Amino acid sequence: MSRRAPQRIPSGYRHEFSDILQSIVENKLGGLQVFMRLRLLLLGLLFVPFTTLTLAHSSFAQTPGNQPPPMVESPPPSSEPAPAPVPTDEQVPPELLPHESLPPTAETSPTPALTGEQTLPDHLPLKPVDPVTELVELRNAVLVSPDNADDRLKLAQGLYRIGDLDAALDECRMALKLKSNNARAYLQLGVTLMAKQDRHEAALALMEAIMLDPELTQAHYSLGNVQHSLGNLTAAVQSYLRALELHPNFLDARYRLALALKLTNRHQEAAQLMENAAIGGIPQAQYFMGNAYRNGQGVEKNLTLAIRWWTKAVEFGQQRAAEALSQLRRQALSSDQAERRRHDAIEAFRQYRDELWADYPDTARTNPSDSLGIALLKGSQAPNGVTALFAEAYALSETAHDELAHLYETGLDTRLAQFDKRILTYCSTTAADGFTPSKKTLARIYGKSLGVTQDLQKAKAILNGLPKQEMQEILDEIAGR
Repeated sequence: MSRRAPQRIPSGYRHEFSDILQSIVENKLGGLQVFMRLRLLLLGLLFVPFTTLTLAHSSFAQTPGNQPPPMVESPPPSSEPAPAPVPTDEQVPPELLPHESLPPTAETSPTPALTGEQTLPDHLPLKPVDPVTELVELRNAVLVSPDNADDRLKLAQGLYRIGDLDAALDECRMALKLKSNNARAYLQLGVTLMAKQDRHEAALALMEAIMLDPELTQAHYSLGNVQHSLGNLTAAVQSYLRALELHPNFLDARYRLALALKLTNRHQEAAQLMENAAIGGIPQAQYFMGNAYRNGQGVEKNLTLAIRWWTKAVEFGQQRAAEALSQLRRQALSSDQAERRRHDAIEAFRQYRDELWADYPDTARTNPSDSLGIALLKGSQAPNGVTALFAEAYALSETAHDELAHLYETGLDTRLAQFDKRILTYCSTTAADGFTPSKKTLARIYGKSLGVTQDLQKAKAILNGLPKQEMQEILDEIAGR
């Protein structure tokens, strides 16, 4: 790789490096340790050419098609989950789900592993082996060759995977003692320190890794996460930019960069990147795009698009998107809501159900109340039909609901078991939101012991809020009268 000619450092970036230095000094490190590591700040000089790039011309910041770049809302306040290992903070994006407790590395990525050209070439390797068995093998290798730095690093990675962070740190330091110019050992040291929430030391280790290997993409990405958690947003932006310069298809870096840019009031660039990340399958980005369309932040308010983005996020397990959809269903179904708000929500769900048909142009629709799922099942497209039925039912389709209620009792060959738990979950969720057909079905399920233990008290409680006559009809049906 050819070297770039030296360039004069703009004053703004000199200020950025002073910010990094200040964050290190404020950690009250020993004076000797600080000055020994001041040379790490020279690392920034290597990347000045990249800081002059504008996102508007970069390959990763383009808005697909002719759509205007939407705005996205700021991350939720500190009461919501924050990405591990960063503690909750109003400037920290809550982009990780609760089970994603470790910092992003090759072993613990916040999104499903990328394939093909999206695979990061410099991620630490992950073998499909039982971690305990692997750890025994790694221990044996170190026992045979205690002075082998590579074996020490592999042992550190194995210890990290099973959560023994203190032992992992010891092995990282031993690997560096044996081979002081090992960039990957510094990288592993950095991400382990991140898991220990020692962010200042993690930043130093990651900068050392980058100095030794400027093209180590994961080191730039992890350093961006550390700087973000420290509140050094400008430095975080530069780290994410460099990671994307090295690997433009790194979707998680796009998402993190979008959040950092939003917090630095660079809304236009943030919106483009957030939409890219959402289209690329980052569920947290899809959740934020749903919020943007719900609130009309930089885009025309469109509850139908909000439902679509939230639904996509739910498919990937994004819990806050599920909560947003639940809130909108309650808005549509609650008599306590203003009539216009109820109408807007009901209409948004109806339009969403209508737009599902566009994905199947060859499927005939004769009536506006027709269910796409039922039509697909009749057309021998059972897998797609089941998926469509759930999508329509969660979007308050009574026709789709009735079909799912029937299939709960009968099953559907190998695709839906009798008393399928997914249908029970759907009924429980939408009944809690106030959907009357689900409340009646769920009451029958518990009253008649359909796949669950009979619980007449629970059945009666589920029917609370229904008109007395409707409630009595269900109770009479359960009693066999």
